[in-house]
Amino acid sequence: MLIVGAGISGIGSAYHLQQQCPGKSYAILEMKDTFGGTWETHKYPGVRSDSDLYTFGYRFKPWVGAPIASAEEILKYMGEVIEENGIGQHIHYGHRITGCNWSSKDNLWTVQAVRKADGAAVTFTANFLWMCQGYYDHETPYIPDWAGMDRYKGLFIHAQKWDPSIDYTGKRVLVIGSGATAATVIPAFAEKAAHVTMLQRSPTYFFCSENKNELADRLREVGVEEEIIHHVVRKQIMYDQDQMTKRCIEEPDAVFEDLKELVRAFSGKPDFEFEPHFTPRYRPWQQRLAFCPNGDIFQAAAQGKLTVYTDTIDTFTEKGVRTASGDEIEADIIVACTGFRLSVMGDIPFSVDGTPVDWSKTVNYRGMMFTGVPNLVWVMGYFRASWTLRVDMLGDFVCNLLNHMDAKGVSRVDVALRDEDQGMELLPWIESDNFNPGYLVRGLDQMPRRGDKPEWRHNQDYWAEKDEIPKTNLEGSEFVYDGVRAGSKAKEPVAA
Repeated sequence: MLIVGAGISGIGSAYHLQQQCPGKSYAILEMKDTFGGTWETHKYPGVRSDSDLYTFGYRFKPWVGAPIASAEEILKYMGEVIEENGIGQHIHYGHRITGCNWSSKDNLWTVQAVRKADGAAVTFTANFLWMCQGYYDHETPYIPDWAGMDRYKGLFIHAQKWDPSIDYTGKRVLVIGSGATAATVIPAFAEKAAHVTMLQRSPTYFFCSENKNELADRLREVGVEEEIIHHVVRKQIMYDQDQMTKRCIEEPDAVFEDLKELVRAFSGKPDFEFEPHFTPRYRPWQQRLAFCPNGDIFQAAAQGKLTVYTDTIDTFTEKGVRTASGDEIEADIIVACTGFRLSVMGDIPFSVDGTPVDWSKTVNYRGMMFTGVPNLVWVMGYFRASWTLRVDMLGDFVCNLLNHMDAKGVSRVDVALRDEDQGMELLPWIESDNFNPGYLVRGLDQMPRRGDKPEWRHNQDYWAEKDEIPKTNLEGSEFVYDGVRAGSKAKEPVAA
């Protein structure tokens, strides 16, 4: 077994493999020099989670801090998981994968990598790949091709490439963007900068709350064990999130009014003005709902530390940017919070028996396996719920699948369309009215296809999947073991 990536997905997957398949050997290949993934990549001021750690943390290790945690705290938590479970000995740091090829003759993946320490080419073989490398390019963020960028005389940097040594004390800082990253850096900049300006094409929804969980605090106060607190609080949060998701679809206007009330309360301004800078053009949860502990971004606005422009960029100038409306915003530092560049399977070249894999030509089985690609599972988490909920769920699935294969005495598993799926319409990976952030829309043509049946898609619905995926029939006819479709006795060609 080869696990790709030592971030939140890879470490969680390794834990489940050790616990549920103790006879399996495995290695983790990690491009970076340390674990952490996103939490190691991002070093911008104030970097923190935008999911609560009671559900973003693993189900097997209680979280005991504030619900919204800093990157440093998350890395500490992950380090404890690695140390407590002996996972570190399996991690090969500084290994950049350059290719993965499946051989049907050998029923093996051959994985080529370059070792950073000495530049040597190294080869690994594995009978199963567990892809936990995330969904965006950690080295090359998305920056629009704005006019005049070469004219700007100040410091321009994307948040993903932020250098912690940069001193912004007393500086005029312009943040371009309005999503979760902007919501994080703006309050941090506002503490020391002369002034902060946010320039956004369109507004974002924000959810303001105290950074505490009253249920967890009360249970601790009466002496309940942390394992029980973790279990109960996770259940409560997931129930609340389910209700919120349903309300965003059924009564989005009412949800927005509730969000406004929280902004007014935390900003201390009962007359806080939402037009035009804080009234999005989409319904809540079509893009990620940015969490604001204690409404910190709105406190900065209310205190005069933040100015907001809703406009597009006409051109960069020597001193800043000029908007399409003709306003010039001067800044000493410009920070682009313009999102990710989508990276499907880490942009690693894959092939099956020498034929390159084009992921956009495959059909995605429950958001984790692909037609035409054997012995591989991809961990793609949730956007509306905590990513890690799916890490735990797929950990169970993969281990059940591996144990099932051992019981059957087979070495290969494929997923293939069933008789009832023939002629099924193939559609983009996700509907635009379901979830449509810029990074996903920009790269949607690279993503696998979905069908019009629940088995052939990633529905982004944790509350349905938590019941459906554990009940997956591993002898369903979508599974093909060693070339034999489950439920059949005859070998058949495996087709997409």
